[in-house]
Amino acid sequence: MAFFQKNHLLQAIILVSSASLVACGGDGKDGKDGVNGVTTTTTVDGAPGAPGADGANGADGANGADGANGADGKVPFAKFIGVDAPQTDADKREIFVSQVLVDGKFYGGEYQTLARSGTEITGVTFGQLVDETGTVLTEEDGSIRVSDSNEYTSLLPVGDKLFSVSQFESRPGAMFLMELDQNAENGALTVKTLSQIDQSGIDGGWVHCAGSVTPWTTHLASEEYEPNAKALPTAVEAAGNSMLDYYTGDTQWNPYFYGWNIEITVNEDATTEVTKHYAMGRLAFELSYVMPDSKTVYMTDDGTNVGLYMFIADTAGDLSAGTTYAAKWNQTSAEGAGSANLTWVELGHATNAEISDYVHGTNGKTKVTFNDIFDSEAPVAEVCSEGFTSISANGVGQECLKLKDGMETVASRLETRRYAAMQGATTEFRKEEGITYDSKRHKMYVGMSEISSGMLAGNSKDIGGPDHIQLTEQNKCGAVYEMELSSNSDMESNYVARNMKGLILGRPIAGKGYGNPGEAQAAGFEDNNKCHIDGIANPDNVVYVSGYDALIVGEDTGSGHQNDVIWAYDFAEKGLTRIQTTPYGAETTSPYWYPNINGWSYMTSVVQHPYGESDSDKDTGSGEARAYTGYIGPFPAVNVQ
Repeated sequence: MAFFQKNHLLQAIILVSSASLVACGGDGKDGKDGVNGVTTTTTVDGAPGAPGADGANGADGANGADGANGADGKVPFAKFIGVDAPQTDADKREIFVSQVLVDGKFYGGEYQTLARSGTEITGVTFGQLVDETGTVLTEEDGSIRVSDSNEYTSLLPVGDKLFSVSQFESRPGAMFLMELDQNAENGALTVKTLSQIDQSGIDGGWVHCAGSVTPWTTHLASEEYEPNAKALPTAVEAAGNSMLDYYTGDTQWNPYFYGWNIEITVNEDATTEVTKHYAMGRLAFELSYVMPDSKTVYMTDDGTNVGLYMFIADTAGDLSAGTTYAAKWNQTSAEGAGSANLTWVELGHATNAEISDYVHGTNGKTKVTFNDIFDSEAPVAEVCSEGFTSISANGVGQECLKLKDGMETVASRLETRRYAAMQGATTEFRKEEGITYDSKRHKMYVGMSEISSGMLAGNSKDIGGPDHIQLTEQNKCGAVYEMELSSNSDMESNYVARNMKGLILGRPIAGKGYGNPGEAQAAGFEDNNKCHIDGIANPDNVVYVSGYDALIVGEDTGSGHQNDVIWAYDFAEKGLTRIQTTPYGAETTSPYWYPNINGWSYMTSVVQHPYGESDSDKDTGSGEARAYTGYIGPFPAVNVQ
């Protein structure tokens, strides 16, 4: 696709139109009142003249100066130009990236690759999987076992150096540390060194999905799709799971080893400290996001019949102790994506140390199993016996559970979703994905990959549960929700979500698409696109672009769009601009915004498993299926609080 040639005229038009645009405008002042009329000059003085009419209003005052952005930054005019949806086979194999117009100058327009899975850098293969001793795992033919499930990549300025932690959505999980060189003249980033991060001190890693950077510049990773401890209590039941390849010695399978937030602290000498935060809870973590107070953390839960959670730390900048809450959806509308007021169900206080003891059987505690926490029974005709609580959580169907004496704290952390459901919180969301904070509007946004299953009224997934979410219409293209935040003195946070409603909805297509009914597809895209080509399809991670005031929405769709897309949502125009497309079968993972790193801003972007989710027959075997870890930019830095 000759992108720049096709959009040359558009660039010129935007340049001309942007010249007349400025930031916040001020109203002009009214003109002064006219002077009073003069008296007559006859031999007899006339009466004083009547007051003159008010003068006409003065011309509108000049627009006000650009508002300060953060402490001293100037708010830039920024506009994404956009890219076309790929139509030819050649274009469907490429990565296309939008240019961005910032204060009259174009930036970006190319995807900048830091590394691809399988690339060897300073003696380490990016994406290689290792066992607990650090020995590289191999395939049957003796080749290195490499994951193409590149996921979230952080940028971490530490002292005078710049690092990146890159995680992989694999079993065993993998993490790598890159030290980056940053070109002082143009901001370009290149990899200087690559090393593997040792996770043996935390029992290994598991399906590292999305991540974030804390306000104190550490990498906050996730473990998604936690193993079901009821169904997989020992290695016998877990046989065939590739995680078992991680163990070499006395280490034994324990489902409670996995499903946690992991914090990585990088030191200037390139050493790392890796911590699993048992105090926060155990879920199918898509993403945990720390608010600017460095205490309030929102945690999203990916799967069927899942919940939304909040953790408030005891101490700012320290996630090792605090109180966990689960949201309850109090529905106010069943239309579209629905809307609700939110209340928060407290799940109790815990520390890393006390929960770790129950996971590992240390300090006099017994290593617990599911049957140590709950009594359970099968429902009879959808009814549980007296003393048992009926729940529906994580898509496993109705369960009848009774908490054993003294296990409240343990259950709240090792079985967070089940315990939340027993306490009356909502566990009906479907594929709840990334979350981000909008500092301008004091709102949060969360991607919901689908509106289906337990979110629908009377759905079979609700059997046994309270059916809080009762939406009238399925939308398998998904939605992005917005949440207004407020202060709550009892919870000691200024970032408590009080409601939730749809902001951006996917557009299902009739006929070959998801809609029944649905709208017509754009001409030329009728095949292989079940969602409208100009709308979102299964939103995954979202990020607010502070300073440039846009909401970025990445996709993880198998059938919604043949080629996954990253979008920019314009709040003023309430419209979407396609800013990145990916090759066949790829997923856009974890776009993330860095407003100012040594005078430049960046949006990281990962292209996961090309040809891996669909269209595998298009893979020629020439290495094109290797995933990409990289970024879009650099752009001019913006100073934001």
